[in-house]
Amino acid sequence: MQDWETVIGLEVHVALLTKSKLFCGCSTEYGAAPNSQTCPVCLGHPGGLPVLNEQALEYAIKAGLALNCRINYSCKFDRKQYFYPDMAKNYQISQDDQPLCSQGYVDLDVEGERKRIRINRAHLEEDAGKLTHEGDLVGAPSSLVDSNRCGVPLLEIVTEPDISSPAEARLFLNKLWNIIRYTGVSDCKMEEGSMRCDANISLRPRGSQGLGTKTELKNLNSFRAVERGLAFEAERQARLLAAGERVLQETRLWDVEAGVTRGMRSKEGAHDYRYFPEPNLPPLSLDAAWLERVSQTMPELPAAREERFIRELGLSPYDAEVLVAAREVADYFEEVLQHFSGAKAAANWVMGELLGRLKKDGLEIADCPVSPQHLANLLALQEKGQISSKMAKGVFEEMFNTGKDPKAIVKEKGLVQITDVDALKAVVDKVLSANPQSVEDYKGGKDRAFGFLVGQVMKETRGRANPQLVTKLLKERL
Repeated sequence: MQDWETVIGLEVHVALLTKSKLFCGCSTEYGAAPNSQTCPVCLGHPGGLPVLNEQALEYAIKAGLALNCRINYSCKFDRKQYFYPDMAKNYQISQDDQPLCSQGYVDLDVEGERKRIRINRAHLEEDAGKLTHEGDLVGAPSSLVDSNRCGVPLLEIVTEPDISSPAEARLFLNKLWNIIRYTGVSDCKMEEGSMRCDANISLRPRGSQGLGTKTELKNLNSFRAVERGLAFEAERQARLLAAGERVLQETRLWDVEAGVTRGMRSKEGAHDYRYFPEPNLPPLSLDAAWLERVSQTMPELPAAREERFIRELGLSPYDAEVLVAAREVADYFEEVLQHFSGAKAAANWVMGELLGRLKKDGLEIADCPVSPQHLANLLALQEKGQISSKMAKGVFEEMFNTGKDPKAIVKEKGLVQITDVDALKAVVDKVLSANPQSVEDYKGGKDRAFGFLVGQVMKETRGRANPQLVTKLLKERL
């Protein structure tokens, strides 16, 4: 690979969160019985005329705005012709030379430097069906067609070949995933197929400007699969070129189990699809006032939220970046701050204890048993000195396991921190009397003896003594 540069472009399909399909009223609900959500329009029966879903158009525009795209006031739909078992009508309604969105970009932080990944286009199209490959059916291998997904609205986001490594491709997809989820136009669940990625990769001699012969990788259903598949394909192409062989322009499948790519079919060019304007849909002409109303509904995007967390809450750039990396986490954090004013303490708890425990249990923050209000109450107890930091962690575990309010847990378990000076003085005197050797060791310069004495006071109070007050009283007595 030392002699070659990797050139990668991505085609990302995002299913839009509409309740009905792009050109008909059929449901888009995931997981329904096969072929139960179809009609003559999405199946392409003669006489079934498509009508554009306005919500899908609005969602596509919001995604385009979030990706810094130009929204084209005039665009059209086209028929993309191809034969494949998952699309019975043998064509797909898409957009060819006049897409809805174009000339966008996403900025990445690559090794401390900003890199701009240009987006060539983002266009609307209908999804195809789904094939299920099973064992024997009447004595032969079978593939079953489920047409429920036919007609589900997709936004296809096509980058320029600006990505230089498999790791960079994964970084781009992570950022794209977050941006789209912030807009609310898609849930981007790769396990359900609502975000899918095809990757084009080629190699060129290091330092040159031309483009090599590309291959397209299919069946990439996770960010990790994208990175691993591209890494394997880059090395495969490098071996071919080093041996004087040529790379074939083809579509290849990523075999997750074997960790290799396998040839599927020769790659079609745009001319092979025989695009022509969709005869049943008139060209789109967007109203400027309507487009302005759509733009006014745009939510705060990750970059703006991160900047606000730094500017208004005083968080470090690292903390802000971690918190906004998923919209649900940032929303949870901000809800905590509605009940507790310490932004830094709240950030530390959300990023540390909370996300750590969720990861350990394999849970999403939407399933978190600790409400933002309860976490805020816990932080307030700690801030007021009613419980120590060690106690707080124990109370948090109980909160996570039971969903209870921390105030109730502290009361039930008698965990209120001892801050009464006279009461603690009596305990300190008792510990010093019982450990004369440790007292002598401390006076002789052995600092570890002081830690032992602190531990003995905490033991006597069953961990309920205020540690700062214990330290102060011990030093005064010694």
